Amino acid sequence: MGLQYVGLKEINGPLVVLDNVDNASFDEVVEIRLDDGTQRLGRVVEISGRRVVLQVFEGTKGLSMTNTRTKFIGKPMELALSGEILGRVFSGAGKPIDGLGDIFPEKTADINGHPLNPVSRTYPRNYINTGISSIDALMTLIRGQKLPIFSGSGLSHNKLAVQIVRQAKIAEDNGQGFAVVFAAMGVKNDVADYFRRSFEESGVLQRVVMFLNLSNDPIIERILTPRCALTAAEYLAYEKNMHILVILTDMTSYAEAVREFSSSKGEIPARKGYPGYLYSDLASIYERAGVINGSEGSITQIPILTMPNDDITHPVPDLTGYITEGQIVLDRGLEQSGVYPPISVLPSLSRLMKDGIGEGYTRADHAAVSNQLFAAYAKVSDARALASVIGEDELSELDKSYMRFGRMFEKYFVSQGEDENRSIEETLDLGWNLLSLLPKSALDRVDEKLLEEKYNEKAEEMFQ
Repeated sequence: MGLQYVGLKEINGPLVVLDNVDNASFDEVVEIRLDDGTQRLGRVVEISGRRVVLQVFEGTKGLSMTNTRTKFIGKPMELALSGEILGRVFSGAGKPIDGLGDIFPEKTADINGHPLNPVSRTYPRNYINTGISSIDALMTLIRGQKLPIFSGSGLSHNKLAVQIVRQAKIAEDNGQGFAVVFAAMGVKNDVADYFRRSFEESGVLQRVVMFLNLSNDPIIERILTPRCALTAAEYLAYEKNMHILVILTDMTSYAEAVREFSSSKGEIPARKGYPGYLYSDLASIYERAGVINGSEGSITQIPILTMPNDDITHPVPDLTGYITEGQIVLDRGLEQSGVYPPISVLPSLSRLMKDGIGEGYTRADHAAVSNQLFAAYAKVSDARALASVIGEDELSELDKSYMRFGRMFEKYFVSQGEDENRSIEETLDLGWNLLSLLPKSALDRVDEKLLEEKYNEKAEEMFQ
């Protein structure tokens, strides 16, 4: 039996302080035994000489200052891993909550992961097909990329996340060796039930690993959730040679948990009360995506975050944008006009898209269609701004064409049913038909030969 420490020096929120502790390690797991024999877990978050600060996962309610017994385990928090984790549902701290019993582990792994040698990374190529036209054509998700979704409170990001989980597949083998790790942080019970029910009803749960942290669960567990999810993803990707898509929602809830925890430690706050190390903390999560040299598997991340007051300059989306390779921005105006998914095309981009599309990946004309759709839709914004001043009737014929193109683009291309799964060929063909609503002279991002081949003179009849 290991050495136990009896009594506590101090209790402060989720933190407890012990004095006269020898040989403690940062992030080491501790077992805390209460008077009634129940046991809680914690971890070392601060060491100052022989004084140690512990973070208690299940909260400090009911702890006795005099009789609480603390035992140091001598290792960091680990997650039990085996091929059985596919199709299972876990708490934010990695405990099974689906009633199917414990995992019989092939191995256990430190949830903090291991540093990756930057030289061992392979440049991400090839795409993941989501079946959603605006993402696949205009901000293509590349295998090994981190591509966040910037949403707002009340927008349909949960519905979009479910659709991506249901439809996503890798290009060449129709989903073989492909799985999704889904982590929800700080969600309400009804949202958690919606996720579970949607995955079960659509039959994709057997290739999904779910980690659920509810809004009434301890904030400390919320800080563990993305790390547990990424540990599971790394095991499946690098040891089972699978291509893993990790969806993390909502990273704003995670960042608020970090802020609350930092405040309880008495740390000096930075922007909007968040700790100064929020950038490096988020980077420690986002940078666990990628393709490793010599490995057949890969990890692709889609973090979802809600921007407070739809403010894209808020610290969480702002810092996320610095770390990740692009963003998908949801728009409240499109949502209110009935467009689903309400993806705002112009501020959205995928920085790795150019190297994972085209001949051999998607289709030879993909880059040309994407560039022309972006250019045309940018001119729609100009035409709408002018129409708001002088009225649509006073616009030139070309500007009226752009106005019509904009309406049809939002109605038929951006908007699609939540059960509608479009192939990349359907998406690109639809893009050409919409571009054919404009005169040929306006399509200046496409070479003449391709334009002659793809321009559809009868496009008007398709969108009556």
